[in-house]
Amino acid sequence: MQDLAAPADCRRGIALAIAPNGGRRTKADHPALPIGPSELAECAQACLEAGASMIHVHVRDDAGQHCLEIDRYQATEQAIRQRVGEQLIVQVTTEALGRYTPQQQSDLVRVLRPQACSMALREIAPDVPHEVAFASLLEWMRRERIFPQIILYDAVDVARLQDMRLRGVIPADDIPVLFVLGRYTASQQSHPADLDEFLGVTRQAPFSHWTVCAFGRDEAACAVTAALRGGHARLGFENNLFLPDGTVASDNAALVAPVANALRDLGRSLETAESQRASLEAIW
Repeated sequence: MQDLAAPADCRRGIALAIAPNGGRRTKADHPALPIGPSELAECAQACLEAGASMIHVHVRDDAGQHCLEIDRYQATEQAIRQRVGEQLIVQVTTEALGRYTPQQQSDLVRVLRPQACSMALREIAPDVPHEVAFASLLEWMRRERIFPQIILYDAVDVARLQDMRLRGVIPADDIPVLFVLGRYTASQQSHPADLDEFLGVTRQAPFSHWTVCAFGRDEAACAVTAALRGGHARLGFENNLFLPDGTVASDNAALVAPVANALRDLGRSLETAESQRASLEAIW
């Protein structure tokens, strides 16, 4: 008798993360760009309702500049938790943006002890001498059950992280990663085909839990393509302000909704924070 069970990839949940502000844009770019704790908490609730299971948080100093200040992260997480409880994974960033050293990035994680954090490989381990400290941080994070996500900008970054894993720098057989389809430039427009560089000729990612972020009006198309090819997606004003039709989105939730709806229409299910934590626990 023919097996009518759904294919495994159709049953797998897809995680949608929201990156609502980033470290570069301001309200001059979009008046609904959330900056402070209360605005980020309001955004978190709206994006949760639209289908997100994670929020990727940047905080700003009094001058509106990207910063890695512990108290600002704590205030932001508290505001988000008061609004949505544990229904969203709160992921902080250690991204340097040219302002912070690898040691300062590591210190943030050890003092803040977040639930999850993203780290750009080029920034936190820019060369071989920094790999020892990076390995020590990852070992500590694994013991403390803090979920990492390593930001990779091209195939060279992918190959380097693979090599680090083979050499034992990564204290696990696998690690979550983020593939960035493009660069932070004013005219950047990502396309679904950009994913091929990261997946390689085998069309299969070298890491089992991978997420994509993209720039410009094709952000949604890139997200859906990634999801259908085995990945997850990060959306939001950090990288993109436009809906698929080229009009400016009213807010971050408006960028989540079309991707969530398209995936549901294609028979895919969305991860909740609870199910995404289980997925991350399985590899970390």
